Amino acid sequence: MLITHDTRCALGTVVDLVNTAPEDDTTPEGLPDVAALEVFVQQHKVSDVGVLSEFDLAAVRKLRSRFAAVFAAPDARSAAGLINELIAAAGTTPRLTDHDGYDWHVHYFAPGASVADHLAADCGMALAFFVVAGEQERLRRCEAPDCRHAFVDLSRNRSRRYCDSRTCGNRLHVAAYRARRKEAAG
Repeated sequence: MLITHDTRCALGTVVDLVNTAPEDDTTPEGLPDVAALEVFVQQHKVSDVGVLSEFDLAAVRKLRSRFAAVFAAPDARSAAGLINELIAAAGTTPRLTDHDGYDWHVHYFAPGASVADHLAADCGMALAFFVVAGEQERLRRCEAPDCRHAFVDLSRNRSRRYCDSRTCGNRLHVAAYRARRKEAAG
């Protein structure tokens, strides 16, 4: 599957956005205030957003839960329905652009769109490309029991199980190794 630079960036943005949600009552909110949203926007190079407000923060948090539902969708039809709602509500307006040193690419958000509509349009379309390509199953949640982070499995054989093999994957492999050694030692 060919993934363009802008689609890859949008996928990274949507994954990071979904992963800002608290997993339970003990984990902190990843977007606690407008300042955190501003940092998120800067880190992900979200262009064409003005001054952010509490309204933007609330809208992005609501959008985050809608994106999380796409990662939890049981099948392509369910994911497609959720994505269609997202991009329709954002009022997508596809247009070609080249800015900030990037070659031609498509922006799907309308000029002057809110940050939530911007993210809904661009990230929603990136997710839509996966459904269209028959790759919806690549939109996953980490299989580690103590982690439910979202990720996009870009491995060749669609075999990635953990959000990060160096943390979640390694931790589980070490635990399994120790359990086997303990059992063998009897």
